[in-house]
Amino acid sequence: MIYAIDTKTDADKHQKALTIVNIVNQAVDYDCVLTLQVLGEFFSATTRKGKMPLTEAFQPVKDWQELFPVVAATPNCLNLAMTLTSEHSLSFWDALIWATAKHAGVTHLLSEDFQDGRILEGLTVINPFRLNPFEEGDQVV
Repeated sequence: MIYAIDTKTDADKHQKALTIVNIVNQAVDYDCVLTLQVLGEFFSATTRKGKMPLTEAFQPVKDWQELFPVVAATPNCLNLAMTLTSEHSLSFWDALIWATAKHAGVTHLLSEDFQDGRILEGLTVINPFRLNPFEEGDQVV
Protein backbone atom coordinates (compact mmCIF):
# COMPACT_ATOMS: atom_id res chain seq x y z
CA MET A 1 0.00 0.00 0.00
CA ILE A 2 2.81 2.39 0.84
CA TYR A 3 4.71 1.63 -2.36
CA ALA A 4 1.55 2.42 -4.34
CA ILE A 5 1.71 6.05 -3.22
CA ASP A 6 5.51 6.35 -2.95
CA THR A 7 6.88 7.50 -6.30
CA LYS A 8 10.37 8.34 -5.01
CA THR A 9 11.83 5.39 -3.10
CA ASP A 10 11.66 2.43 -5.50
CA ALA A 11 10.16 3.00 -8.96
CA ASP A 12 9.96 -0.73 -9.74
CA LYS A 13 8.09 -1.55 -6.53
CA HIS A 14 5.87 1.49 -7.08
CA GLN A 15 4.76 0.18 -10.49
CA LYS A 16 4.20 -3.35 -9.16
CA ALA A 17 2.28 -1.97 -6.17
CA LEU A 18 0.00 0.04 -8.46
CA THR A 19 -0.74 -3.12 -10.41
CA ILE A 20 -1.45 -5.04 -7.21
CA VAL A 21 -3.71 -2.31 -5.81
CA ASN A 22 -5.58 -2.31 -9.12
CA ILE A 23 -5.96 -6.11 -8.98
CA VAL A 24 -7.11 -5.95 -5.37
CA ASN A 25 -9.54 -3.13 -6.12
CA GLN A 26 -10.96 -5.31 -8.90
CA ALA A 27 -11.25 -8.17 -6.39
CA VAL A 28 -13.91 -6.47 -4.30
CA ASP A 29 -16.31 -9.30 -5.09
CA TYR A 30 -13.90 -11.83 -3.58
CA ASP A 31 -13.25 -12.53 0.07
CA CYS A 32 -10.51 -9.92 0.48
CA VAL A 33 -10.04 -8.30 3.86
CA LEU A 34 -7.71 -5.69 5.31
CA THR A 35 -6.52 -5.67 8.88
CA LEU A 36 -7.03 -2.61 11.01
CA GLN A 37 -3.35 -2.82 11.92
CA VAL A 38 -2.25 -2.59 8.27
CA LEU A 39 -4.45 0.45 7.68
CA GLY A 40 -3.04 2.07 10.81
CA GLU A 41 0.53 1.26 9.79
CA PHE A 42 -0.10 2.75 6.33
CA PHE A 43 -1.40 5.98 7.84
CA SER A 44 1.40 6.19 10.38
CA ALA A 45 4.23 5.37 7.99
CA THR A 46 3.07 7.62 5.16
CA THR A 47 2.53 10.62 7.41
CA ARG A 48 5.54 10.07 9.67
CA LYS A 49 7.95 9.63 6.78
CA GLY A 50 6.60 12.64 4.88
CA LYS A 51 5.24 10.58 1.99
CA MET A 52 1.78 12.15 2.35
CA PRO A 53 0.36 15.09 4.27
CA LEU A 54 -2.02 14.11 7.07
CA THR A 55 -5.04 15.46 5.20
CA GLU A 56 -4.24 13.37 2.11
CA ALA A 57 -3.50 10.17 4.03
CA PHE A 58 -7.06 10.01 5.35
CA GLN A 59 -8.58 9.41 1.91
CA PRO A 60 -6.98 6.11 0.85
CA VAL A 61 -7.62 4.67 4.31
CA LYS A 62 -11.27 5.69 4.14
CA ASP A 63 -11.57 4.37 0.57
CA TRP A 64 -10.12 0.99 1.52
CA GLN A 65 -12.46 0.78 4.52
CA GLU A 66 -15.40 1.23 2.18
CA LEU A 67 -14.14 -1.32 -0.34
CA PHE A 68 -13.13 -4.12 1.99
CA PRO A 69 -14.14 -5.60 5.31
CA VAL A 70 -11.67 -4.55 7.98
CA VAL A 71 -10.75 -7.12 10.60
CA ALA A 72 -9.20 -6.30 13.94
CA ALA A 73 -7.09 -8.32 16.34
CA THR A 74 -8.82 -10.02 19.23
CA PRO A 75 -7.31 -11.20 22.52
CA ASN A 76 -6.96 -14.66 20.94
CA CYS A 77 -5.04 -13.07 18.02
CA LEU A 78 -2.73 -11.41 20.52
CA ASN A 79 -2.06 -14.71 22.27
CA LEU A 80 -1.43 -16.48 18.97
CA ALA A 81 0.91 -13.69 17.84
CA MET A 82 2.96 -14.04 21.00
CA THR A 83 3.20 -17.80 20.45
CA LEU A 84 4.19 -17.34 16.80
CA THR A 85 6.86 -14.87 17.82
CA SER A 86 8.50 -17.40 20.11
CA GLU A 87 7.91 -20.58 18.08
CA HIS A 88 8.48 -19.31 14.52
CA SER A 89 10.83 -16.33 14.97
CA LEU A 90 8.36 -13.84 13.49
CA SER A 91 8.45 -10.22 14.55
CA PHE A 92 5.59 -9.48 16.91
CA TRP A 93 3.80 -7.00 14.61
CA ASP A 94 4.05 -9.32 11.61
CA ALA A 95 2.81 -12.18 13.78
CA LEU A 96 -0.18 -10.08 14.84
CA ILE A 97 -1.08 -9.38 11.20
CA TRP A 98 -0.76 -13.09 10.45
CA ALA A 99 -2.85 -14.09 13.48
CA THR A 100 -5.58 -11.56 12.65
CA ALA A 101 -5.69 -12.75 9.04
CA LYS A 102 -5.82 -16.37 10.15
CA HIS A 103 -8.63 -15.58 12.61
CA ALA A 104 -10.57 -13.94 9.74
CA GLY A 105 -10.25 -17.08 7.60
CA VAL A 106 -7.71 -15.67 5.16
CA THR A 107 -5.87 -18.29 3.09
CA HIS A 108 -3.35 -16.05 1.27
CA LEU A 109 -1.53 -13.07 2.74
CA LEU A 110 0.27 -10.51 0.57
CA SER A 111 3.43 -9.31 2.31
CA GLU A 112 7.07 -8.76 1.55
CA ASP A 113 7.92 -9.09 5.26
CA PHE A 114 7.40 -12.84 5.50
CA GLN A 115 9.16 -15.68 3.69
CA ASP A 116 7.57 -15.95 0.24
CA GLY A 117 5.59 -19.16 -0.13
CA ARG A 118 5.70 -19.95 3.57
CA ILE A 119 2.65 -21.88 4.70
CA LEU A 120 1.86 -21.61 8.36
CA GLU A 121 -1.28 -23.33 9.65
CA GLY A 122 -2.89 -23.24 6.20
CA LEU A 123 -2.18 -19.57 5.47
CA THR A 124 0.19 -19.01 2.52
CA VAL A 125 2.32 -15.88 2.28
CA ILE A 126 2.83 -14.37 -1.17
CA ASN A 127 5.49 -11.74 -1.71
CA PRO A 128 3.79 -9.41 -4.19
CA PHE A 129 7.17 -8.20 -5.45
CA ARG A 130 8.51 -11.53 -6.63
CA LEU A 131 8.95 -11.84 -10.38
CA ASN A 132 5.51 -13.32 -11.02
CA PRO A 133 3.50 -13.06 -7.79
CA PHE A 134 0.21 -14.30 -9.20
CA GLU A 135 1.20 -17.53 -10.84
CA GLU A 136 -1.45 -19.79 -12.21
CA GLY A 137 -3.09 -21.55 -9.30
CA ASP A 138 -2.65 -18.68 -6.83
CA GLN A 139 -5.96 -17.51 -5.49
CA VAL A 140 -5.53 -14.32 -3.53
CA VAL A 141 -8.29 -13.72 -1.05
